[in-house]
Amino acid sequence: MPRKKTMERARKAKREGKAPSTQAGEFVRETIEDVRKGKYGVRSTKQAIAIGLSKARRAGVKLPPPKKGKTAEKTRRSAARAYREGQSGRHHKTNPRRSAAITKALQREGHQAASTSALSRQAKTQARRRSAKERSEIGRKAARTRLAHQTPAERRAIARKAARTRKRHAATG
Repeated sequence: MPRKKTMERARKAKREGKAPSTQAGEFVRETIEDVRKGKYGVRSTKQAIAIGLSKARRAGVKLPPPKKGKTAEKTRRSAARAYREGQSGRHHKTNPRRSAAITKALQREGHQAASTSALSRQAKTQARRRSAKERSEIGRKAARTRLAHQTPAERRAIARKAARTRKRHAATG
């Protein structure tokens, strides 16, 4: 069950008109935090992300399951089930024995997959799979959406900082 704070942050993102993947990011963050705290472990960074996305879908985030061929069929079916569950508005009662078994199994796994270096590795691997054009477009979109939610004073501060960074890099490079 996601924490109240996570649900609130996801709802805020939705109100601000952010993408479902951004809303789901809150649940992924919660999962990473839980693994770091030692509540349970994961075998890989991908598994931690998958758990977070599943939580998001079950919580009602409109994040459709991956397209055919993008992931394993089993993963796709699981995502579709979680999505239906979240969109139906009705939640079935969790089987406590099954829940305990899952938690116990996860507690036997490691916590290294949620480390900063592991997350960085995962992000870089995913970025490498994208083309230069896609990466550039993502960066542009990020800048646009970031600037849209800020006051002119905040935008000026960001621009000044960017100029300082460029100047510093020009001096060293």
